[in-house]
Amino acid sequence: MAEFYRYLTSTLTVVTFFPLAGVLALLLINKERKELIRWVAVGAALLTFAFSLVMLAQFDSTDPGLQLGVRAPWIQIGSNWRIDFHLGLDGLSVLLVLLTTLLTPIAMFASWTAVEERVKEYMIFFLLLEVGMTGVFVALDLFLFYIFWEFTLVPMYFLIGIWGGGRRIYAGIKFFLYTMAGSILMLVAVLWLGTVQGTFAYPALAAMSGIPFDVQRWLFLAFAAAFAIKVPMWPLHSWLPDAHVEAPTAGSVILAGVLLKLGTYGFLRFNLGLFPEASRYFAPAIAVLAVIGIIYGAIVCYPQKDVKKLVAYSSVSHLGFVMLGLFALNDRGIQGAILQMINHGISTGALFLIVGMVYERRHTRELAEFGGLWTVMPLYGAMTLIVVLSSMGLPGLNGFVGEFTILLGAFGSQALGSYAYSICAAFGVILTAIYMLWMFQKMFLGAVTNPKNETLKDLNWREIVVMLPLLALIFWIGLYPRPFFNLIGASVEQLTAALDAGTALVTH
Repeated sequence: MAEFYRYLTSTLTVVTFFPLAGVLALLLINKERKELIRWVAVGAALLTFAFSLVMLAQFDSTDPGLQLGVRAPWIQIGSNWRIDFHLGLDGLSVLLVLLTTLLTPIAMFASWTAVEERVKEYMIFFLLLEVGMTGVFVALDLFLFYIFWEFTLVPMYFLIGIWGGGRRIYAGIKFFLYTMAGSILMLVAVLWLGTVQGTFAYPALAAMSGIPFDVQRWLFLAFAAAFAIKVPMWPLHSWLPDAHVEAPTAGSVILAGVLLKLGTYGFLRFNLGLFPEASRYFAPAIAVLAVIGIIYGAIVCYPQKDVKKLVAYSSVSHLGFVMLGLFALNDRGIQGAILQMINHGISTGALFLIVGMVYERRHTRELAEFGGLWTVMPLYGAMTLIVVLSSMGLPGLNGFVGEFTILLGAFGSQALGSYAYSICAAFGVILTAIYMLWMFQKMFLGAVTNPKNETLKDLNWREIVVMLPLLALIFWIGLYPRPFFNLIGASVEQLTAALDAGTALVTH
């Protein structure tokens, strides 16, 4: 009993599963008491964020290994084959857990007036989604990881399918089927690893060097199928614009801010961590797809008439940078990629919040309906400008730090073996500036040409509170990124050392 209590009260267990306490509380509240439901749900999410700060205080950034571990027997089949409830944290995942616990209450608070129907169910699904996302980042048993991975599909499907736009059912099913299709291949690979290698434990599998190179390549592709769809990488991205456009605002914030990072994190943790030889073998091909995604995503943004779809396509471009950094397979590229995951969650999450705020006032997202908004909503315009400049990578703001570090890593990458990847990706930065400034000009500059915009009210106190943490992080990371690099540096160095050692084994 004492052992069970220790597992239950460990920091990672509390951070991962505390939102379930909020779910249980919501189940006891009458569905008509909408205001109380909102406060209880947001309160549970805020407490989860507070627990994640305790987790951060306990985290040792100088230790490259897994920390705050929880491991308990879970499923036993026979005498030598078992699945453990195994959680852990290192520099590869700590910032992603913090991003999840921060964006969840922000997104829920942003939904305060936007969602009026079935509020109880909406908040329950949001808290369940937080459990699944956090679980993906801390699960160290492949079977447990797969359960959390698949579990995230269910609440997100309902958030899109019930509270989304006019084509919400189509978008929800498309999102579900795309992700499920890739996950089947990953499940086959997980079963092979667990059966042939005799364990599902990630640390044990990462320490093994006996998987033949030819087998590694097939396993790499099986995992990559699931992760590439979730990122999403070009050309597997077509589900994303539909999901974003039809999702409620808070759903888009979490989808862009956290859910897409499940794919990039999967590449980082499992493809690079378990299949080092195959990672180096496929690095140039992945980099080509990443660069195509960077350029393609930016070009497709420009002709969009729906501002939400424009922001959605921008994720294809921004996450192409993340994939390029990961498969540079060096310290600078991977550290930049991890930081850019966080930057994208902050900046693109803020962009979706901004789109949602004007949509609540005008019930349209068509760029042609706006113009001159800065005149009537100066605070809204100023905050939007900061986020736009952040997203396009202006020096002094968070986006620049991540993109510059990624380009630096790709430029000197032995795995990629060419400067062409960095040079082509740099054009994506220019294209990003073009479509972002074009969007801002169409919405905010000039005279107010539409009479419906003349009486719009500027941001209220709740909307300001929602935006302030994200704006603070935009400046903090842009001006002083050292604490963030310190958190991830030791674990990244350990990972790249393992990648180099694995490649040396193949070479010799």
